[in-house]
Amino acid sequence: MASKLLRGSWKDLAKATSRIPNTFTFPKGFKVSGTIVGVKPKNTTKLDLALIASQTPCSAAAVVTKTKFHAAPITFCRKLLESNSSNIRGVIINSGNANAVTGPGGLADAVAMSQAADQLLGAKDSTLVMSTGVIGQRLPIKKILDGVPAAHEALGDSDTHWLECATAICTTDTFPKLKSKTFTLPSSPSTEYRIAGMTKGAGMICPNMATLLAVIATDAPIAASALQAAIRPATDKSFNSISVDNDMSTNDILAVLANGAAGGPEVTLDKDKAADFEAFKAVLTDLATDLAQLIVRDGEGATKFITVRVKDALSEAGARQIAATVAQSSLFKTAMYGKDANWGRIVASAGSAFVRPGQTQVDDAPDLNPDTTNVSLVPADGSGELKLLVNGVPEVVDEARAAEILEHTDIEVVLSLGTGKHEAVHWTCDMSHEYVTINGDYRT
Repeated sequence: MASKLLRGSWKDLAKATSRIPNTFTFPKGFKVSGTIVGVKPKNTTKLDLALIASQTPCSAAAVVTKTKFHAAPITFCRKLLESNSSNIRGVIINSGNANAVTGPGGLADAVAMSQAADQLLGAKDSTLVMSTGVIGQRLPIKKILDGVPAAHEALGDSDTHWLECATAICTTDTFPKLKSKTFTLPSSPSTEYRIAGMTKGAGMICPNMATLLAVIATDAPIAASALQAAIRPATDKSFNSISVDNDMSTNDILAVLANGAAGGPEVTLDKDKAADFEAFKAVLTDLATDLAQLIVRDGEGATKFITVRVKDALSEAGARQIAATVAQSSLFKTAMYGKDANWGRIVASAGSAFVRPGQTQVDDAPDLNPDTTNVSLVPADGSGELKLLVNGVPEVVDEARAAEILEHTDIEVVLSLGTGKHEAVHWTCDMSHEYVTINGDYRT
């Protein structure tokens, strides 16, 4: 089904279809669409307007970018969720233009998009807005508003509808990113709940307490306060644990909607609901992690999916900082592209993880001890790890074995610090010539 829908839509059809599940289980009460409005003047073939709608009001929560230059839709969504997080009906998303750094007019455009969707959904102040694309240009708002009725008319709940919706939010992505799961809750073991999510992103991927563009919907009855409490730790272990190029977007947002259509008691933050809350948080984290990893696998120009695992650290926060610093190193990423087991770039990056501007030396890095640090490569085929550094002493590296490991698409680098018992993981990709080509002419 996926290959039939996507045929001719993607340059690398094999890559696109290989990342899309054969079957989905979408949440009850949601309908979605992906249509063409021509946000970019020359676009007449790519889906670029997505609409996600619930038949009943949803509780909702979101995390957003921390950049000071956040886009107009971010400003709008923040304000809407502050006042109406228990009465959200949908999300409208355009690709091709970020509506970022566009002044008061850009905010007016975001409001207009929301109101146009609200009118067709029979609601008020209930539609979130997202945009993605080129920064600093006003939206062709008339084209978008004229296209909203067609987007509403196209709403449906089939696999095709969801794939078209996921496709409509893409920019430089090489495949649509869509996942779904079923789950149960301790208080309702006989009730099947469903959760589905879509995301986009291939560049400008280095979130900080935020994500990319992502929407997750569930038919479980989750209170807005419980959604907000679950989304932050879920994001930390998923979208905040990935990077492609160490650049944060102006438009990053993850929104989660819950309409309760499957029934059952509402999940809240009350003590007697703790088991349900923890179970839902685990499901949300798993789905968010799946989506986040798809973004890394689709990193602009990427040829490798790299797991940087830091373990035996004094603190989880320290492990996260070290893993992120290594994963975001351009020297490390280019070494992985070149299939070069240059572990010096790994330890050099790790050693700088706690350095701040103006420091003359690092005295406050108890997670790191050069004398107890170990570095190794873990093969994707499950064979034994290749040790590169043991307790601060270099190993005589079998370069042929290292080259064999680095031939794999999936690579894992492990740093064992020997200072504690905590662990963190960060996923990234390599940096290739193609990344420069893609971003060298992004606006054209």
